[in-house]
Amino acid sequence: MAMRGSRRSLLITFLAGVAIAGASSSSGSSGSGGDSSTATDRSLVKLETRSGILPWVDPDTPEEFRSYVSSRGDTWELVMSDEFNDVARNFSAGGDHIWTSMDMPDGTNNALQLYSHDMTSIECDDDEEGLCYMQIKSIDEVSNITVWNSYLRPPGYQNSIFYYRSGMLQTWDKFCFQGGMLEVRAKLPAVLGEDSNNTDVGKGNNARATKTKYYPTWPGIWLMGNLGRALFASSTARMWPFSYNECNETVFDSSNQRISACNPDPGSGMNPYQGRGAVEIDLLEGGGVAISSSIQIAPGMPADYRRAAYNESLGDWSYCMYSQECTTIGANLPGVPTEYYEELGHVTWYQGLRYGANNYCVRDGNETQSYTKVAAAMKNITENSCDLSYCPASNDVHGDMSYIDGDKSLGHWNINTNGTCFPEMNGYQGVYLCDPDNQDSRCSQPRNSSTPKTNVMEPYNYQMDALSSNWPIHMGAYYDYVAYQVEWVTGDAGYLRWMLGGYPIFEIPASSVVNTPQGGSVSNPRLTFPEEPSYIILNVALSASWGTYPPNPGKPCRGDGTSAEDNYICDSFPLYMKIDYVRLYQDMSEGSTMARECDPASHPTRQWILDHLSDYVDGDNKHVEVQGGAPCRDYKDCTIPFSVQYTFHTGTCNTNTNRCECTNEFWGGPRCTFQLGATTANGDDASEITFGPPPYAAVVVVGVVVTLTFLIMLVVAIRQRSKSMQDAAKTKELGRSMVKDVQYAKAMITTDNMAILSSVDVDDESTDTSKSFTASGPYHRFR
Repeated sequence: MAMRGSRRSLLITFLAGVAIAGASSSSGSSGSGGDSSTATDRSLVKLETRSGILPWVDPDTPEEFRSYVSSRGDTWELVMSDEFNDVARNFSAGGDHIWTSMDMPDGTNNALQLYSHDMTSIECDDDEEGLCYMQIKSIDEVSNITVWNSYLRPPGYQNSIFYYRSGMLQTWDKFCFQGGMLEVRAKLPAVLGEDSNNTDVGKGNNARATKTKYYPTWPGIWLMGNLGRALFASSTARMWPFSYNECNETVFDSSNQRISACNPDPGSGMNPYQGRGAVEIDLLEGGGVAISSSIQIAPGMPADYRRAAYNESLGDWSYCMYSQECTTIGANLPGVPTEYYEELGHVTWYQGLRYGANNYCVRDGNETQSYTKVAAAMKNITENSCDLSYCPASNDVHGDMSYIDGDKSLGHWNINTNGTCFPEMNGYQGVYLCDPDNQDSRCSQPRNSSTPKTNVMEPYNYQMDALSSNWPIHMGAYYDYVAYQVEWVTGDAGYLRWMLGGYPIFEIPASSVVNTPQGGSVSNPRLTFPEEPSYIILNVALSASWGTYPPNPGKPCRGDGTSAEDNYICDSFPLYMKIDYVRLYQDMSEGSTMARECDPASHPTRQWILDHLSDYVDGDNKHVEVQGGAPCRDYKDCTIPFSVQYTFHTGTCNTNTNRCECTNEFWGGPRCTFQLGATTANGDDASEITFGPPPYAAVVVVGVVVTLTFLIMLVVAIRQRSKSMQDAAKTKELGRSMVKDVQYAKAMITTDNMAILSSVDVDDESTDTSKSFTASGPYHRFR
């Protein structure tokens, strides 16, 4: 490790005057864990561009949207954006600098679709505005696919029929972030034909969506921790959606968590004694008449702290709580009725969640609430369900009811003062996860004693929780583009706030997650507020299990073809989700814990992924290193600065595509400003593949680098001295001598294609390659 550090010091000395981009900080967020580890990102040093544009920012983002004032009044800067203006982009593996389209079936949530590369594209409207957007297309198309099913008894291949084809894009292991404000402007899929029976059509943008079946898809805009790759179950088993960093076997069995805080040596670049996982944050999930915003987190609360289990002997069924129709006392909502839950002697579920109105909806006077009346009635709720007269509009009796942001004029959290659309606590509060051999009665399909074990995977069984809000949606979400936003601040004083066009609709304070209720017969795990480096996912799914679904789920869309309404909906495919832009803002001030990389030292991921690569990739969904591809205006967007007199050209701007192209394999990242390390994305030793100079050449180059470092430092000293001595003639002669020395050093290594430096009198920003030099292998190797 000492050698690693000394080489880095040499590089920094050699690059005197070159700023290290703040976006590449390896210190990451405030996560705990051992401080002796180093980042395993192949990008050993991340530098600024010569133009100053950040690596992940799209130059097409208008200047007026380059900063953002957070809900707490802090100014955050644009650190990533994609305006989707280039119709030539290819999202298949290796085709794009930030997004990767998926090509595989979806094996989760009774999905009805498989994902294909050709379901994602950039399109532009033909009207005067000519808006360009990223488009995810969904079509009704029957596919018969052979898939492996670990939950078969015994495990094996099975033929599965998928009735739809759709698209998913991920930034997995390309672009990740910890904290910030993510904004996605999107138009959601819908059947809106004027000749349809959709009675929502024609009522205007502010009308409430009411006809569920005309919104048959399940769009998603969400985040997942980089240690789990969506669709690859082998990567998410015992990883999703953990956000837990404690070691207490009496509270939670650490064997259920793949990377546990109880492990002193987890290997693969992980920090000792640090619990890790792949927590999920859903900016937007679902469609129909309501949209879900949530986090999925584990380990979940024990039964003592959950709502009462429904009793089938009373006629209750597994989904009765969604409509508050459970007969079992306490089975509909946590905290309702009051007397039942007070007898427990402790509170249940997560406390202090915040809900706000979607005021884009038309007002309904029948839904208007008075804070004073509701607060008084909540003291003793005798019913087994909620009503607007005695419960908050969210149905969450444990929610925060203070003034929104402390501003009396904004009204109270959880109270529908205006009578507009208002979010409700989601009846879905998580699921119990198990391996196929598990016999725990809480598993959805526990193995019976007569069925032999399969031993197909490590055993596990644990509860995951969903802290989720369902908020009614207005028709403008289907007719037009709407800006969906989430603010994420990590740490025990952090929060997650979901917004619609800047107005809050749901907020989870960190205190709700890290200070879980106690006092039951068992202890409640103390979770970590989400802080994993997370990537962005955009997709459109279809399912037979969710709140909205296509006609005849589990069968071809038209069924037997006798329903005119079903036929109309099916004939309306393809349906589209359109994304105008994606933008991310972060606090760039000194001391900020926000970061923008997939492999920070505080939460490393790269070596783990390389060591378990088969869990994350297959032949159709490969892991390809990012080397160039960002949109550019000229070469200055694609190369690093060096100094006033000496400049690298680590990349160029292709004038045909207006995309960055890296000069060679030693520089990568979207703008060719990341100096790459010795391990490629597929785990190979890059030195054996691309780092060509033989040992004797390496020795020569070390000498050259050291000499040049001395010469550059000497130039600076001479310039300073010349100001006082005013000996211009002597300085000029010394400068000429230095140029000759540098040219001689260059000539000594030219035969091995290891050009290091060309001297220029003045950097006139010319693109003439004779006034630049190529950063090649030796520069990387002797950092």
